[in-house]
Amino acid sequence: MKRVLLKVAYDGSAYHGWAEQDNAVSVCGSVRDAILSLTGERPELIGASRTDAGVHALCNLAVFDTASRIPAEKFSGALNIRLPEDIVIRESSEAAPDFSPRTARTIKTYRYRILRDRYNNPLERLYSWRAGYELNVERMREAAGLLTGENDFRSFASSHAQVLSTVREITAVSVEENGSYIDITVRGYGFLYNMVRIITGTLVEAGRGRLEPEEISEILAARDRRRAGPTAPPQGLTLMDIEILPGDPGITG
Repeated sequence: MKRVLLKVAYDGSAYHGWAEQDNAVSVCGSVRDAILSLTGERPELIGASRTDAGVHALCNLAVFDTASRIPAEKFSGALNIRLPEDIVIRESSEAAPDFSPRTARTIKTYRYRILRDRYNNPLERLYSWRAGYELNVERMREAAGLLTGENDFRSFASSHAQVLSTVREITAVSVEENGSYIDITVRGYGFLYNMVRIITGTLVEAGRGRLEPEEISEILAARDRRRAGPTAPPQGLTLMDIEILPGDPGITG
């Protein structure tokens, strides 16, 4: 047996998220079907991030165990010809037998894209959120700066989050203008359920003038979901990268 690490990219528009669900098409289930077609096995597939329905990824990580004699680095090409066009295995490699992307020490980078045109762009409607308001980017940046560091992000977690601790460390939050778009990029060691989308909704509230940037500190201290802004819709969110930090066993070859 060997453990194979996959770097998976996907357009999440047609899927009910990463995780398998009864009577719903998922990214995980589609990749497992491709593995079954290739090897005759349908192993457990452990993903680093359980992205929601409609959320996209350029780099989600997943591992599975296989008795197949196919070299680990050959799985990417072999699986891609069996996958739908909106899922691509960008890279495959062998991982340590006990490596799990779910528990490994990693830094994840998410980007949320906001469109600020008068009307929606039909070519981008599945990859951005047209907020529909005038947004003050400087206010958004000021608010974003108060989110970095290790904090209790209970106010920025969905009520459905089932975790032992809501303390997380965010290493960077940027708000950048890119033509008709505002890109919010968040990097950190881990995220709670819907955390980036709630951060986005809260920064939009600051940009609209509906809360003062300095209120972010009060929202964090309150540890109350009702104090933060709304949850931004899923289609603007993309998991851009997952970096395995030095010292984790990670890739062996």
